[in-house]
Amino acid sequence: MSEPNWAQNMVARFPKSATCAYVCLVLLLTAGTWNAIADLLDRRADVAAVRNILEQLEGRRPSPHNVDATDVVPTGSPLLEGPTVTVAGASLLQRVAAAVTKVGGNILSSQVELQGAQSKAGFVGVVASCEVDQPSLQKLLYDLEAGMPFLFIDQLVVQAPVASSTNQEGRMRILLAVSGQWQGAK
Repeated sequence: MSEPNWAQNMVARFPKSATCAYVCLVLLLTAGTWNAIADLLDRRADVAAVRNILEQLEGRRPSPHNVDATDVVPTGSPLLEGPTVTVAGASLLQRVAAAVTKVGGNILSSQVELQGAQSKAGFVGVVASCEVDQPSLQKLLYDLEAGMPFLFIDQLVVQAPVASSTNQEGRMRILLAVSGQWQGAK
């Protein structure tokens, strides 16, 4: 008896069993196809999630977790710009003054340090004495360190508020030394 005759004889003898086997085979193939498609869709979603994370890390897209519209990825050069070190020092002083006034503080005095221990490494420093409210100190420090260009707070001296007729109540005096790296002449 040859193979095709054997299969035909079995189907002719047990038609319900043959139908059951056929339905089971179709169901198994359908489940396997469905499993493969679901696996491909899962992998596609994983690739899309990894691509979003990579774009955030590369700075092309802001993080979706930013609740406040003012928290934007900082733009600009990470180094102080200017054709000379003096211009770079002036831009650093402007950056620090803008950060202090942004939080409602006052600059009392300031000094640009073009020569110092770090100046050989291309760093420019500013020492500023200012007055800010106590709650604004954290915002000021965050603005200076998280913005562009990259700035480093070298020294921070905080004096508690003194209640007097000339000083506003709740204002702290702060001595702030900030430095940033100058990119050099182009």
